[in-house]
Parts: sequence; C-alpha cells; structure tokens
Amino acid sequence: MKIDRPHPKIGAIANDVDVRTLSDADWKSLYDAWLDSVVLVVRGQTLTIDDFLAYSRRFGRLKPHRVKKTRHADYPELTVMGLGTRKPDGKVDKTIYDRGGGWHTDSPWDTEICKGTQLYALAIPSIGGDTLFASMYEAYDALPDTLKKRIEGLKAEHAYGGRGRRGNELLDPEDRQRPPAVHPVVRTHEETGRKSLYANPYHILRFQGLAETESEALIDELAGHMTSTPAQYRHKWQVGDIVLWDNRCALHSATGSYPIDEKRIHWRTTIMQDPAEAQRAA
Repeated sequence: MKIDRPHPKIGAIANDVDVRTLSDADWKSLYDAWLDSVVLVVRGQTLTIDDFLAYSRRFGRLKPHRVKKTRHADYPELTVMGLGTRKPDGKVDKTIYDRGGGWHTDSPWDTEICKGTQLYALAIPSIGGDTLFASMYEAYDALPDTLKKRIEGLKAEHAYGGRGRRGNELLDPEDRQRPPAVHPVVRTHEETGRKSLYANPYHILRFQGLAETESEALIDELAGHMTSTPAQYRHKWQVGDIVLWDNRCALHSATGSYPIDEKRIHWRTTIMQDPAEAQRAA
C-alpha cells in the first residue's frame, strides 16, 4: 500500500490496496492517514454493496440519511446519489443535479455528530463533477485573535437546507419542520485534540444569543474565512474511488458543471460518532 499527500494540510491518496482484504495494520494506517489529512481517497476498488457497507462500518456506526427517497430500497444505510437528474417532463431536477453543491459539512442538522461521509464512485462524467474540500482546522487557526474571542463559546442552530431551506423538498413532509440542532461554533476534535470551525454556511440558521443582523453578518464573515483557506483539495473522480472525509473538521462542495445526460453516480454512507466520542466532546 502506498499513501501520497497531494497537499501538506489536507488529502491522502492510497493506491495498491484492496479494502475487502485489509489487515488490521493496513486499516490502522488508512485510519491514521484520514485523521491526519481530513480527506482519505482509496483508488481502484471493485465493491459490492455488502463490501462497501462492511468497509464503512470499520470507521463507525452507520445511520440512514434523513432523505428517505434516495435510500437504497434493500439497504437503508446506503444512499444512492445521482439518479433521477431529469424530471418526467425532461427538465433538469436541480435538487438532484445540484445536491451537495455549496460549501457545507454533512448532517449538522442532526443532534448527533456525523463523524464522516464516505462515497464510492460507480459512474463518472467525462468532464466536471469534482468535489472540493477545505480544512476547518486551518481555517480556525488562521482567524484573527479578535474573531476567535468573539466566537468562543458561541453556539449555532442548524436545519436541513439552512435559512432558505434549500433542498427541503427532498425530505418527507414530516421531516421538513424538525427543530434545529445546536452545536458549538468552535469544536475540539475528539481524536486529534485540534480546534476547528463548525459553522456550516449552507445549513446554518443563526447564532444563539445574537441579534438577527449581527448573526447574519457573522455568518457571512466566518463563511469568508472558511471557504478562502488555502488548505483545500480538489478531487477529480475516477470510477472505483472511495472518498471519506471528516465532517468534524472539514467543509466540502460538489462543483456540478457536468453534462446532464452523463451519469455521476455514487454510493454513500453516513458514519456517526460513537457515544464515548460524544461524551469526550461534551
């Protein structure tokens, strides 16, 4: 197994490995590379659904995604991304085509912390469809001290789709008005001990304890810092890629811009933080 680093602060790419037959030692090497690099890519895999779920479970407990309509019918822990980009009338279904666009971390609208998201590429378009990642460790470290003091102890409310409820139509009606989840804006990673920003620009509603105008201004100010960090990695997908990112310390964004009649299909799993990790965070 060979692990390369495309950027010193973010991203690790593993080649010459089969995740179906990983030894404990090789799996630990992958896990450590993931913790250190925020995003882990494993190239050249040929997996069944059972293979992919088994590999995902090595990282933690899997949870079915809140968007029920894109869950696999026989495997609720598996989401199938990229199907149905055209409506029956032939028009582009932007909620499917653009899903994952806009800088965000996954599942901040859940009261549990989403440890990681893992995608496995089944079909990739000829151009476009890349995914961008940014390290929120580095974004936090680069903040001016005055801004660090302003946000220390602040908590943010998140809901699916944020203030504009974007993509809300993907949810079943009973899930659209769930109460917001509340998380600290600055969080300490349970396994690395590093501080990072956790103020999702896409799914955030408000900062608690601030007037609306102050909250809106602070959201915009922090989002600028979060998305401008030079600690970024752009992943150009290949069929057979598995990409895992750490939602506790990363933002990501799908770039779109691929031909609508070409397929971009992934399997996805949502990996949750276990209770012991959550207790350490508290």
